[in-house]
Amino acid sequence: MSTLLGPLDQDDRIPPRQQTRVAAFLMSAHGAQARQLAATLPIHLLQPWQLELHAQYCREMEILSLLTRATTWVPDPALAFMIWQWEAAWMPQPMPGAADHLHGLLVDMAALGHAIHAGIRPAALLPEGVAPTDPFVLAMRRIEFESGRLLQAQILFLKGPQLVDVRDEVSAAVERRHAQVRELWTSMLGGLNVGTE
Repeated sequence: MSTLLGPLDQDDRIPPRQQTRVAAFLMSAHGAQARQLAATLPIHLLQPWQLELHAQYCREMEILSLLTRATTWVPDPALAFMIWQWEAAWMPQPMPGAADHLHGLLVDMAALGHAIHAGIRPAALLPEGVAPTDPFVLAMRRIEFESGRLLQAQILFLKGPQLVDVRDEVSAAVERRHAQVRELWTSMLGGLNVGTE
Protein backbone atom coordinates (compact mmCIF):
# COMPACT_ATOMS: atom_id res chain seq x y z
CA MET A 1 0.00 0.00 0.00
CA SER A 2 1.35 3.42 -0.97
CA THR A 3 1.09 6.62 1.03
CA LEU A 4 0.56 8.63 -2.18
CA LEU A 5 -1.92 8.62 -5.03
CA GLY A 6 -0.87 6.92 -8.26
CA PRO A 7 0.78 5.33 -10.11
CA LEU A 8 0.63 8.24 -12.50
CA ASP A 9 -0.60 7.72 -16.06
CA GLN A 10 1.47 8.40 -19.19
CA ASP A 11 0.74 12.14 -18.87
CA ASP A 12 1.89 12.23 -15.21
CA ARG A 13 -1.68 12.67 -14.01
CA ILE A 14 -3.51 11.06 -11.10
CA PRO A 15 -5.66 8.16 -12.41
CA PRO A 16 -9.30 9.23 -13.01
CA ARG A 17 -10.66 6.57 -10.62
CA GLN A 18 -8.60 8.03 -7.78
CA GLN A 19 -9.55 11.57 -8.77
CA THR A 20 -13.23 10.62 -8.73
CA ARG A 21 -13.11 8.92 -5.32
CA VAL A 22 -11.07 11.65 -3.61
CA ALA A 23 -13.12 14.47 -5.16
CA ALA A 24 -16.40 12.75 -4.22
CA PHE A 25 -15.28 12.52 -0.59
CA LEU A 26 -14.15 16.14 -0.52
CA MET A 27 -17.39 17.29 -2.16
CA SER A 28 -19.43 15.38 0.40
CA ALA A 29 -17.50 16.84 3.36
CA HIS A 30 -17.24 20.40 2.09
CA GLY A 31 -20.81 20.25 0.77
CA ALA A 32 -22.06 19.28 4.23
CA GLN A 33 -20.15 22.19 5.72
CA ALA A 34 -21.60 24.57 3.12
CA ARG A 35 -25.16 23.34 3.79
CA GLN A 36 -24.77 23.79 7.53
CA LEU A 37 -23.32 27.26 7.08
CA ALA A 38 -26.17 28.22 4.73
CA ALA A 39 -28.74 27.03 7.28
CA THR A 40 -27.29 29.29 9.98
CA LEU A 41 -27.01 32.46 7.89
CA PRO A 42 -29.58 35.15 8.71
CA ILE A 43 -31.31 37.11 5.97
CA HIS A 44 -29.47 40.30 6.91
CA LEU A 45 -25.76 40.22 7.80
CA LEU A 46 -25.41 42.68 10.68
CA GLN A 47 -22.92 41.22 13.14
CA PRO A 48 -19.22 40.44 12.50
CA TRP A 49 -19.76 36.74 13.23
CA GLN A 50 -22.54 36.65 10.61
CA LEU A 51 -20.17 38.15 8.05
CA GLU A 52 -17.59 35.50 8.97
CA LEU A 53 -20.12 32.70 8.46
CA HIS A 54 -21.00 34.17 5.08
CA ALA A 55 -17.31 34.33 4.10
CA GLN A 56 -16.83 30.70 5.15
CA TYR A 57 -19.89 29.68 3.14
CA CYS A 58 -18.52 31.44 0.04
CA ARG A 59 -15.14 29.70 0.40
CA GLU A 60 -16.82 26.30 0.76
CA MET A 61 -18.84 26.97 -2.40
CA GLU A 62 -15.63 27.90 -4.23
CA ILE A 63 -14.07 24.59 -3.16
CA LEU A 64 -17.11 22.67 -4.45
CA SER A 65 -17.07 24.53 -7.76
CA LEU A 66 -13.34 23.93 -8.15
CA LEU A 67 -13.67 20.20 -7.51
CA THR A 68 -16.52 19.88 -9.99
CA ARG A 69 -14.51 21.48 -12.79
CA ALA A 70 -11.00 20.17 -12.01
CA THR A 71 -11.76 16.47 -11.56
CA THR A 72 -11.68 13.91 -14.35
CA TRP A 73 -14.83 12.01 -13.39
CA VAL A 74 -15.38 8.31 -14.19
CA PRO A 75 -18.18 5.93 -13.11
CA ASP A 76 -17.55 4.43 -9.66
CA PRO A 77 -20.33 2.06 -8.52
CA ALA A 78 -18.89 1.88 -4.99
CA LEU A 79 -19.69 5.56 -4.46
CA ALA A 80 -23.41 4.84 -4.12
CA PHE A 81 -22.82 3.20 -0.73
CA MET A 82 -19.92 5.42 0.32
CA ILE A 83 -21.73 8.69 -0.23
CA TRP A 84 -24.68 7.46 1.82
CA GLN A 85 -22.27 6.58 4.65
CA TRP A 86 -20.45 9.92 4.43
CA GLU A 87 -23.61 12.01 4.31
CA ALA A 88 -25.01 10.21 7.36
CA ALA A 89 -21.80 10.98 9.26
CA TRP A 90 -21.99 14.71 8.52
CA MET A 91 -25.49 15.09 9.97
CA PRO A 92 -25.62 17.76 12.72
CA GLN A 93 -25.01 16.45 16.23
CA PRO A 94 -25.59 19.29 18.70
CA MET A 95 -23.05 19.47 21.49
CA PRO A 96 -24.46 18.29 24.84
CA GLY A 97 -24.33 20.92 27.56
CA ALA A 98 -24.79 23.90 25.22
CA ALA A 99 -26.80 26.91 26.36
CA ASP A 100 -29.45 26.16 23.69
CA HIS A 101 -30.01 24.03 20.62
CA LEU A 102 -28.62 26.61 18.15
CA HIS A 103 -25.52 27.09 20.26
CA GLY A 104 -24.97 23.31 20.30
CA LEU A 105 -25.38 23.17 16.52
CA LEU A 106 -22.88 26.01 15.99
CA VAL A 107 -20.27 24.22 18.12
CA ASP A 108 -20.82 20.97 16.22
CA MET A 109 -20.60 22.79 12.88
CA ALA A 110 -17.31 24.41 13.90
CA ALA A 111 -16.01 21.07 15.23
CA LEU A 112 -16.86 19.36 11.95
CA GLY A 113 -15.25 22.17 9.98
CA HIS A 114 -12.15 21.97 12.17
CA ALA A 115 -11.92 18.22 11.55
CA ILE A 116 -12.38 18.60 7.79
CA HIS A 117 -9.92 21.45 7.39
CA ALA A 118 -7.26 20.18 9.80
CA GLY A 119 -7.62 16.44 9.25
CA ILE A 120 -7.77 16.21 5.44
CA ARG A 121 -4.63 17.19 3.60
CA PRO A 122 -5.25 16.30 -0.06
CA ALA A 123 -2.06 17.91 -1.40
CA ALA A 124 0.01 15.61 0.82
CA LEU A 125 -1.22 12.68 -1.30
CA LEU A 126 0.31 14.03 -4.51
CA PRO A 127 3.42 12.12 -5.63
CA GLU A 128 6.60 13.67 -6.99
CA GLY A 129 6.56 14.02 -10.73
CA VAL A 130 2.86 14.77 -10.97
CA ALA A 131 1.99 17.21 -13.76
CA PRO A 132 2.19 20.57 -11.92
CA THR A 133 -0.38 22.31 -14.13
CA ASP A 134 -2.93 19.50 -14.06
CA PRO A 135 -6.30 20.94 -12.90
CA PHE A 136 -6.80 18.22 -10.27
CA VAL A 137 -3.34 18.80 -8.79
CA LEU A 138 -3.91 22.55 -8.66
CA ALA A 139 -7.31 21.96 -7.03
CA MET A 140 -5.83 19.73 -4.29
CA ARG A 141 -3.24 22.37 -3.49
CA ARG A 142 -5.79 25.16 -3.51
CA ILE A 143 -8.16 23.25 -1.23
CA GLU A 144 -5.39 22.65 1.28
CA PHE A 145 -4.49 26.36 1.20
CA GLU A 146 -8.12 27.43 1.68
CA SER A 147 -8.55 24.90 4.48
CA GLY A 148 -5.76 26.59 6.40
CA ARG A 149 -7.55 29.91 6.13
CA LEU A 150 -10.92 28.47 7.18
CA LEU A 151 -9.34 26.63 10.09
CA GLN A 152 -8.27 29.88 11.74
CA ALA A 153 -11.86 31.10 12.07
CA GLN A 154 -12.98 27.79 13.56
CA ILE A 155 -10.17 27.82 16.11
CA LEU A 156 -11.05 31.37 17.17
CA PHE A 157 -14.68 30.37 17.72
CA LEU A 158 -13.98 27.06 19.49
CA LYS A 159 -11.41 28.64 21.83
CA GLY A 160 -13.38 31.85 22.32
CA PRO A 161 -14.47 33.25 25.68
CA GLN A 162 -18.14 32.51 24.94
CA LEU A 163 -17.38 28.77 25.32
CA VAL A 164 -15.19 28.92 28.44
CA ASP A 165 -17.92 27.38 30.63
CA VAL A 166 -18.26 24.33 28.36
CA ARG A 167 -14.60 23.87 27.38
CA ASP A 168 -14.61 20.12 28.14
CA GLU A 169 -17.75 19.55 26.08
CA VAL A 170 -16.27 21.54 23.18
CA SER A 171 -13.06 19.51 23.32
CA ALA A 172 -15.06 16.27 23.31
CA ALA A 173 -17.11 17.45 20.30
CA VAL A 174 -13.95 18.35 18.38
CA GLU A 175 -12.28 15.02 19.24
CA ARG A 176 -15.38 13.08 18.17
CA ARG A 177 -15.58 14.88 14.82
CA HIS A 178 -11.84 14.45 14.21
CA ALA A 179 -12.06 10.71 14.87
CA GLN A 180 -15.07 10.44 12.55
CA VAL A 181 -13.44 12.34 9.67
CA ARG A 182 -10.14 10.48 10.11
CA GLU A 183 -11.90 7.09 10.02
CA LEU A 184 -13.89 7.89 6.87
CA TRP A 185 -10.92 9.52 5.07
CA THR A 186 -8.63 6.58 5.93
CA SER A 187 -11.25 4.06 4.82
CA MET A 188 -11.86 5.85 1.51
CA LEU A 189 -8.12 6.02 0.78
CA GLY A 190 -7.70 2.38 1.79
CA GLY A 191 -10.15 1.47 -0.98
CA LEU A 192 -7.65 3.08 -3.38
CA ASN A 193 -4.69 1.21 -1.84
CA VAL A 194 -3.43 4.46 -0.33
CA GLY A 195 -2.48 4.52 3.36
CA THR A 196 -2.33 7.61 5.54
CA GLU A 197 0.71 6.55 7.57
